Amino acid sequence: MRVKQFGFKKRKKVRRWRWPALSAQTASRGRVDYLLVSLITVLTIGGLIVLSSASNQESFRRYQDTYYLFRHQLLFGLLPGLVLLVAFSRISYQKMERYAIWFLIAALVLLVLVFIPGLGMTYGRARSWVRIAGVSFQPTEMVKLLLILFLAAWFSQRGKEMTRDFWNGLIPFILILSVISLPIILQPDIGTLAVVVAIALVMYFVAGGRPRHLAGLFVAGVGLLGLLIAQAPYRAARLMTFLHPEFDPEGIGYHINQAFLAIGSGGWFGLGLGQSRQKLAYLPEVIGDSIFAIVAEELGFIVSGLLIAVFLTLLLRGFKLAQQTQSDYGRYLAVGISTWFASQAFFNIGAMVGLLPLTGIPLPFISYGGTALTSTLAAGGILISISRRS
Repeated sequence: MRVKQFGFKKRKKVRRWRWPALSAQTASRGRVDYLLVSLITVLTIGGLIVLSSASNQESFRRYQDTYYLFRHQLLFGLLPGLVLLVAFSRISYQKMERYAIWFLIAALVLLVLVFIPGLGMTYGRARSWVRIAGVSFQPTEMVKLLLILFLAAWFSQRGKEMTRDFWNGLIPFILILSVISLPIILQPDIGTLAVVVAIALVMYFVAGGRPRHLAGLFVAGVGLLGLLIAQAPYRAARLMTFLHPEFDPEGIGYHINQAFLAIGSGGWFGLGLGQSRQKLAYLPEVIGDSIFAIVAEELGFIVSGLLIAVFLTLLLRGFKLAQQTQSDYGRYLAVGISTWFASQAFFNIGAMVGLLPLTGIPLPFISYGGTALTSTLAAGGILISISRRS
């Protein structure tokens, strides 16, 4: 399929009026959004503090070293993430628009790697990890950012009128989303699929998608989710646990009941940093999707509420940045990245407090995972770059 079919055109043929572009010298002198930088800094440092406490028992149990997992997060998550954050914040985000089709190709290649024997690794029920030359990473965490970079350029080049069209807007969008979603379904990783779909739908709406098209996509998505639940008994069990948490507390309801116990034990002010009892082999996935329960147990309701407020403020700041940005590409990037952070935090925290079924996705900036932290910090650097040139 030729590139033109995806909506990209050569620059010399584009005649649409755009806002006057900033020169490189003027752009480099733009003021950084210090509130945005502060939010990212608070989440990163706060996440490392919480992880150092939540991971010590698990780290000692696996490696006989209390801080092994914490050091691993520093070396393979924080350090490369900070390098990418600084790099992306200093270069013009507009330069990335020309490589949009390569971002899509890279996303597809990463998703295919998990199915190659000898490279793909299974964690739990999902074949979602890849190991190359002794280094393991989770491709779907990088795919989220690559998809945002591609969709932002695709929507920017097509324009709102083209996006509103059924055959030239909605149908190609469905095809692109399907190509990305199918490998994620086959892994299977339904939690990541929910985040990817949420990001894509919000970007499609902001780019001018018609509400009735979105309503149709929502109905189709609910139907697909029903089929996926019917296909796998463990998903039906998770749904049953969500509807009736008290059912089978020693079996399928064990995870959510232990999370409730951890959150309830924290009270207003928590038991104190490092004083969690649930991390002592009671609560599953304490360094992954259950880490919010550890935050609530050790630091209490007030700090947990402040954490949620930080994510909400980051979402609002990202959308405000999108309003201030003169570039369509920058606008869609800001919306996509902000939606990524907020929707993933919503799915994670919502599952821990019983508002949503368990999804198994990490809490951005907080949960253990070098690929996840690196990708989120890189996305944060792009937001900072947009703020400097808005």
